[in-house]
Amino acid sequence: MPRPNNLIHTDDINWTDHTRNGKVLFRRKALGQTAGGNKLGTSLYEVPPGERLWTYHYHCANEEALCVLEGEGTVRLPDGEHPIGPGDFLAFKVGPKGAHVVQAGPGSSLRVLIVSTMIEPEVNGYPDSDKVAVFAGSPPGADRSLRTLDLYLRTDDPVDYWYGEE
Repeated sequence: MPRPNNLIHTDDINWTDHTRNGKVLFRRKALGQTAGGNKLGTSLYEVPPGERLWTYHYHCANEEALCVLEGEGTVRLPDGEHPIGPGDFLAFKVGPKGAHVVQAGPGSSLRVLIVSTMIEPEVNGYPDSDKVAVFAGSPPGADRSLRTLDLYLRTDDPVDYWYGEE
């Protein structure tokens, strides 16, 4: 009997490399999207030694949870950095109190499973760089081609509601 479309195996999904300046920062397998998930996103990530998964950020609409499968690393939270390893599980709340970034240790890759709600529109805050991101049409981690807004803005350049309107 053929397998249903919503039953997938991680070995059957190719890694997608996320690079910057020609260097692989991390790899991702979009499990939830591949299995047809709409409201619950799930991704398997592999982070090379010393690299980080995304940047320090928080979500205004979506909760995330992370489970460490392999390797050692750190997670930075609003109260500081904490070591993480296999079996550790974290829940990241909505808002600034849920800010986080995960980094692999220097000796080995870090493999994590991340699950998130898939609510849009979404606004992400980036405390270290004083910017925000706005996503509409498709939440972070989903199909970018469906987005009607995908903007990164500096928080130090606000305008009045009536700016540009005559």
